[in-house]
Amino acid sequence: MRAPDTVKLAVVQMHVTDQLEDNVSRATAHVRDAAAQGAQVILLPELFENLYFCQVEREEYFALAHPLEGHPFIGRFQELARELGVVLPLSYFEKAGQAHYNSLVCIDADGTLLGNYRKTHIPDGPGYEEKYYFNPGDTGFKVWDTRYGRVGVGICWDQWYPETARVMMLQGADFLLYPTAIGSEPAEVETPNSHHMWQRAMIGHAVSNSTYVAAANRIGTEVVGDLTQTYYGHTFVSDYTGEIVAELAETEEGALIHTLNIAEARKFRAGMGFFRDRRPELYGPLLTLDGVTRRG
Repeated sequence: MRAPDTVKLAVVQMHVTDQLEDNVSRATAHVRDAAAQGAQVILLPELFENLYFCQVEREEYFALAHPLEGHPFIGRFQELARELGVVLPLSYFEKAGQAHYNSLVCIDADGTLLGNYRKTHIPDGPGYEEKYYFNPGDTGFKVWDTRYGRVGVGICWDQWYPETARVMMLQGADFLLYPTAIGSEPAEVETPNSHHMWQRAMIGHAVSNSTYVAAANRIGTEVVGDLTQTYYGHTFVSDYTGEIVAELAETEEGALIHTLNIAEARKFRAGMGFFRDRRPELYGPLLTLDGVTRRG
C-alpha cells in the first residue's frame, strides 16, 4: 500500500480521571473534534482509560487490565474509526492469561484491528513503577499499513530509545508516533523535571531518521495512593528536520493538528543518506548488554 503524499495528523492532549466512562467519553469527543477538522490519523495519550496507576505498587490496580478479545472500549473505538474514516492507534492495559502488558492496537480507517503491540521498554523508578505491573513486550516493534500510510508506534518509555525509532523506520514507517504519560518526579528523585529532555530525545529520532515524530501526553494533577504527579503536556509534532512545527502548552486540552508532507520527507530522507550509509555488520555490540560482542 503506497503512502499518500500528505497525511493530516492529530495528537490529543487531555486530562484523565479515575472513571473509565468519563475518560472514554472525552477521548471520543476529542477524536470527533479532530476528525471534524480533517484529521486522518488521531493519537490519544498512553493509558488514557484511567489515572496513571503506576505511581504506586498496589495489587488492586491489576483489575484495570482486560483481554483484547471482548475489551470494554476497543470495540467502541473500532466503530468510531469506521464511522469517521480515521486511523486510531489506541493504548490500553492488556491482560493475557496470567501476563499483563502495556499495549496498543492500531485500528484502520475501516475499523479493522491491524495488530497488537506490547511495550518493549518498561521503566522502573519512583513514581513510574511499571515493572511491577507490566511484563516486557514480546511482539517486537510494529509498523502497520493503514489507509493513511505506514504508521510506526512506540509507547512512552520506548520514545527514549533510538533503537525503537530506527527499527520502525527500517520496517518502512512513514512517520513515528508515541503515546505518553509523563510529568513530575517525586521530591526525592534527582532527575530534573523537564519536558525539554523528553522532546529532545524524540527530536533526535526525527533528525537521524529524517522523519516526522509526534507525541501525545496527558495533563493535570493526579493523586494515586500517597503520591501526586502533575503531567506536563507539551504534546508536539516535529518535522523531518527536527523542527517543532506544532505544540500545546502544559495545561491546554484538545487536538493538535498538523499536515505531514510524507512525499517531501521521503525525498529528503533519501538525499540525506542516513540509511544508505549504515553499517549493520559493525553493530554487533548493540545486541549485547555490556557492549562486548562474543563469538562462538
